[in-house]
Amino acid sequence: MKKSIQTLLLASLFIAMSCKQTNQAATESTAETTAATTGGQENVVDESSVPNIVQTAVGSKDHTTLVTAVKAAGLVTSLSNAGPFTVFAPTNAAFDKLPAGTVEGLLKPEKKGDLENILGYHTYVGTLKTEYMQDGQEFDMVFGGKVKITKKEDKTYVNGSEIVASIPTGNGIIHVIGDVLLPK
Repeated sequence: MKKSIQTLLLASLFIAMSCKQTNQAATESTAETTAATTGGQENVVDESSVPNIVQTAVGSKDHTTLVTAVKAAGLVTSLSNAGPFTVFAPTNAAFDKLPAGTVEGLLKPEKKGDLENILGYHTYVGTLKTEYMQDGQEFDMVFGGKVKITKKEDKTYVNGSEIVASIPTGNGIIHVIGDVLLPK
């Protein structure tokens, strides 16, 4: 009788383990298929979440050049992830201040590394709210280099470019600026 119970328990254990492995394999396969067909975090759409940095920028008529650059650099997924991130976001007018042909040149596939570096110089890992920024503070940016914060009266500047608006997003904050920041 004792051997029958042990055999029964052992058989139940093997069956349970077999079912668990089958369910786990099915779950992993479904997750892989879903990710392959729907893309990454950047493709998540729902009606209740606060838009992420990329979704917010895509909805701005003043940041079409920045969005084009983010796509060309392959950074959509990175900036759509959980973060938090702070992005100092130059407007289209800021990109227009660059020498003729600069933006077009950076959008070429062979300049992807340079474009990543420039965009990385506009991105900080963490949330930097202007009310907590101090005059003279420096922050290390994603692709190297530091930006310097200055305060004059009630205005905040990053590397001398005024932060004209701050937009909270689902994965950080966007600070709108009127200049493209170039690593020094």
